[in-house]
Amino acid sequence: MSKPFDVCIRGGGVVGRTLALLLARERLHVALVARPAPAGNPAEPAVPQDVRAYALNSASRQLLASLRTWPEAPAATPVLEMRVWGDDGGRLDFAAPQGSTDPALAWIVDVPALEQQLAEAVRYQPQIETVEAPVKAALTVICEGQKSTSRNEFGVQWIIKPYPQKAIAARLQSDVAHRGVARQWFHNGEILALLPIGGADGNSVALVWSVSVERAAALEKLKPEEFSAAVQTVCGAEAGCLQLASSLSSWPLALSRAERWVGPGWALAGDAAHAVHPLAGQGLNLGLADAAGLAAVIHGREYWRGLGDEKLLRRYERSRKAEVAAMGAVTDGLHGLFAQTDVRWQALRNWGMKGFARSGPLKEWVTRQAMGSSPQRPG
Repeated sequence: MSKPFDVCIRGGGVVGRTLALLLARERLHVALVARPAPAGNPAEPAVPQDVRAYALNSASRQLLASLRTWPEAPAATPVLEMRVWGDDGGRLDFAAPQGSTDPALAWIVDVPALEQQLAEAVRYQPQIETVEAPVKAALTVICEGQKSTSRNEFGVQWIIKPYPQKAIAARLQSDVAHRGVARQWFHNGEILALLPIGGADGNSVALVWSVSVERAAALEKLKPEEFSAAVQTVCGAEAGCLQLASSLSSWPLALSRAERWVGPGWALAGDAAHAVHPLAGQGLNLGLADAAGLAAVIHGREYWRGLGDEKLLRRYERSRKAEVAAMGAVTDGLHGLFAQTDVRWQALRNWGMKGFARSGPLKEWVTRQAMGSSPQRPG
């Protein structure tokens, strides 16, 4: 007779697999509801089949490194500098604060490479079994993403504030090296980001372009050279001469949250619990912090308290909801501010960016917050 499962994790994405590895380290028997991963060699870079790229902060990097799942270069590229342009001369430049132990503000990580590293780690962890359907366990954790079908089983209300925008993602090649510089433009209500990929000496960038639904439909119909020209119109010569090097991917944008994150015997984590605008690049960082937070609460539980105890799970909810709500408020506020196309709003944004650029300690504090503090992890 097989050993009963302690935890059932529904969802085999980055957050779900990370949580499974953390809980396996606690000697818990974990069922991971996911499609079995194909065999592969994690030492070999995964062939990019997904044009998205994750921006991960120091906390996320330390967490993944502790699980030995951090992908090496060229799959992980350090961001050494961030340049942001606004309206009519507004500009902000960010670099690691003086005295920082690491010069990287963040790392841009290829999705397939990270998923392959996690899949291989799960494959060789005897405390984790990959299953095709949910199984009975003391605790069920839902990590299925925004479109989770499991939330309804637990009566969770999903609250959505849709934005009249879609995100377009693609890969582009430049005729010059990116030198570890991430770039972002707030332009006519749109937000365009070029993230360095391909290693520190690479000349490829990952595009994330937030545009109106109508504009997205028009962009997706363009020929590759026409799309490249549209990107170049926004960026000018700042990132060199750009050429589209992949297909396009797009998805609708929204600020979303679950009304409740936990209940007797269940919890939500990652995009199944919350989703924010991608303009700050913090979506996956929040999800990984959820995994670390839930694992830490389970690690510190009283010996007599069960894994599905609602009071125990409330500790996790309280520890994470404030940070997620704060990030949601920031991204929602920035989206609302920069979505305005009136010249008076443009003048206000330009004034604000210039003032912030000269703020000194405030700018350094914001930079440190974006870089992330050390993750909470079980001992």
